[in-house]
Amino acid sequence: MWQFLVRLILRNRLTIIIVIGLLTAFMAWKGSEIKMSYEMARMLPESDPITQEYEHFKAQFGQDGSIIFIAIKDPKLYTLEHFNQWYDISYKVLDVPGVQEVVSTARVYNLVRNDSLKIFEFRNIVSSRPTTQEQVDSIRQTVYNLPLYENRLFNKETHVSMMMITLDKEILNSKARVGLVEQIKELVDHYGEEYQLEVHYSGLPYIRTVTSKKVQTELLLFVFLSLLIASILLFILFRSLRAVLFAVLVVIIAVIWVLGTTVLLGYKITILTGILPPLLIVIGVENSIFLLNKYLSEYRAHGNKIKALSRMISRIGNANLLTNATTAAGFAAFIITSNELLVEFGIVASLNILITYLLSLFLLPILFSYFPAPKQKHMKHLEKGITSRVVAGVTRIIITKRKLIYFITSVLFIIAVIGITKLKTTGNIVDDISKKDKLYKDMIFLEENFKGVMPLEITIDTKKPKGILRLSTLQKIDQLQDTLETYPEFAKPLSVVEVVKSAKQAFYHGNPAMYSLPNNQEKNFILSYVPNLGVGKKGILNAFVDSNLQITRISAQMANIGTKDIELILADLEPKIDSIFPPDQFEVHLTGTSVVFLKGTNYLVNNLFMSLGLALLIITILMALIFSSARMIMISLVPNLIPQILTAGMMGYFDISIKPTTILIFSIALGISVDNTIHFLSRYRLQLKYHNWQIRKSVLAALEETGYSMIYSAIVLFFGFYIFTLSSFGGTEALGYLVSFTLIVALLSNLFVLPSLLLSLDKRLITKSFREPLMEVFDEEEDIELDQLLIEELPPEDKNNKT
Repeated sequence: MWQFLVRLILRNRLTIIIVIGLLTAFMAWKGSEIKMSYEMARMLPESDPITQEYEHFKAQFGQDGSIIFIAIKDPKLYTLEHFNQWYDISYKVLDVPGVQEVVSTARVYNLVRNDSLKIFEFRNIVSSRPTTQEQVDSIRQTVYNLPLYENRLFNKETHVSMMMITLDKEILNSKARVGLVEQIKELVDHYGEEYQLEVHYSGLPYIRTVTSKKVQTELLLFVFLSLLIASILLFILFRSLRAVLFAVLVVIIAVIWVLGTTVLLGYKITILTGILPPLLIVIGVENSIFLLNKYLSEYRAHGNKIKALSRMISRIGNANLLTNATTAAGFAAFIITSNELLVEFGIVASLNILITYLLSLFLLPILFSYFPAPKQKHMKHLEKGITSRVVAGVTRIIITKRKLIYFITSVLFIIAVIGITKLKTTGNIVDDISKKDKLYKDMIFLEENFKGVMPLEITIDTKKPKGILRLSTLQKIDQLQDTLETYPEFAKPLSVVEVVKSAKQAFYHGNPAMYSLPNNQEKNFILSYVPNLGVGKKGILNAFVDSNLQITRISAQMANIGTKDIELILADLEPKIDSIFPPDQFEVHLTGTSVVFLKGTNYLVNNLFMSLGLALLIITILMALIFSSARMIMISLVPNLIPQILTAGMMGYFDISIKPTTILIFSIALGISVDNTIHFLSRYRLQLKYHNWQIRKSVLAALEETGYSMIYSAIVLFFGFYIFTLSSFGGTEALGYLVSFTLIVALLSNLFVLPSLLLSLDKRLITKSFREPLMEVFDEEEDIELDQLLIEELPPEDKNNKT
């Protein structure tokens, strides 16, 4: 196969460049249509009962989490000047296209009893802009006499007032949401700027909009930083501007392809797919390092440019195919998770890793073939230098101090295992936002004053038409709400009970002492004032009951607590719900974003463990194809499992929880770190053939040959991943720290532990199956044939380029 590929690449250079150029132009055109995702990713399969219940809830009552919460702490709010500004802003926000409703202390409604019409009227308390302080004082008194709004719209003790903005559900999941949120923010910020007050924003629509904008900004930042760091490191390593430009050109094309394939697959940019362009730059540069090192080392050995290019393609191309396949396997394992976000990430990543491999394999040899042979200065890094001294030092240590290597490795392993026992599994709905970010601080501010903004919904099916109107049912709902208020994590819930209590207060002409459920006699009088009730229309009960008055909802906001805390609360709450609503008479479901997230996180963590196991299995199978020997497969896995265990241990010591954003790190790191093992062991077996199966000479020769590339690629990968620590998202930041750490440990394992094991186990590893593998990575006979083939078939001008 490699004879064919070498001939194909070097004899059809112009054709290949034109084809890749045209395809890249097409991908650039498609990539220009890339869109950001503004939807909440589905964490559970569509067939899951929790998902079905949530979808049923949305179909019945509309989407939860469609409200932006804005809070200000203004002790002077009820002065004429401040109140009028708040009034003006409330109506300006209401006029913004895409805003359905605005509720604030300057735009708030009340039920008023109209005896002449025998109905309750839903009236705006602030019917017009006040002109005197007395009017403002009256408004304040009226609002403060409505228990419905206390600790929901305002907090008397802290002087914090809220503005709740309901957005059009059609705009929520579209790009138009960005402009809508920015317009709202600009209007409300004006109030804060005028009176030197901090404005606090929260709610899922706002959080998702801001995070989507951050993803877009960070995508551009990380692509730029990845290119910059890769260029600097490549120049330092190879001292060749040409090598830098060629490698950078390949990864730029790879970035264009990843954007194009994302659009072609019908996907959008998410918090995960947003890191793929810089990630592929790093992986593409790693491919280039191995190819460039081989080209330069071959040319240095024999001075034949054509022979160097042919071996660059055949030897490193073959090894890179396997290393990229293992890396792609690490990402492809996410496809089994059934989580939209991770499935898309896995498909796009694995596909484009292989595309990046092909681009580097085809373009780099072609580009170098058009230019003069490398000069001596480009090969200085292969001579005595810092890297040479490092490799020589490693060689001395593995020859003379293998026991020390095993001792240090064993101690670190034991320490890591102890750390693993400290690991916890948890996650938050708003988990990726840095605690230093204003977005997070604003959310905490609202939790401190109103206990939270994360939606939790409870649906109650009475199993009887008009069952909601029964006083006994209303009393049960009220009892459940009192139970919810005993949990400090829940804000005051809202349901049809509040409507009925407000109706009773209105019936008694606004007396706040009458804000309670009516008795049977009062109920009949009060309900007679509710218009259109019982004729298929819901009137003011619209948001809380279905058309048959059979099913109702209790809406509660909760703090952004961890999944473990949510799980404990729900486990404690469910038996209490059953005691209030007997399951044989009522059907009660806990749903909403918080519940879906809890179940989704648990499901996802379990599936990610499965995907990690699958990645390990696929990589083991690939190793089996290369080495065949079961003993050698076990040896090859050791230096790659050590970094995983040490990373997990470090997470335990530093209290980094197991959650979706951290567990995916292991599959990614495993797929990348195994590359060095494949390169080393492949060269090791080839050296065994050269040295007549003398293990010591072969190990040292393989280490000397691959040590440079292993160190160079590790440096590029380390800095390439470390840039993610600059992210404002906790998950991406953790990806930067943990993968960087894992890759450094993997480098040390492959440099010290792997050669030491080969030397210690000696001839016990050289089985017949190892001598005769299912797949040859390097074949010397084919290599000789390729050299002759190229001399015979390359165009005359290329033959003349031989030196």
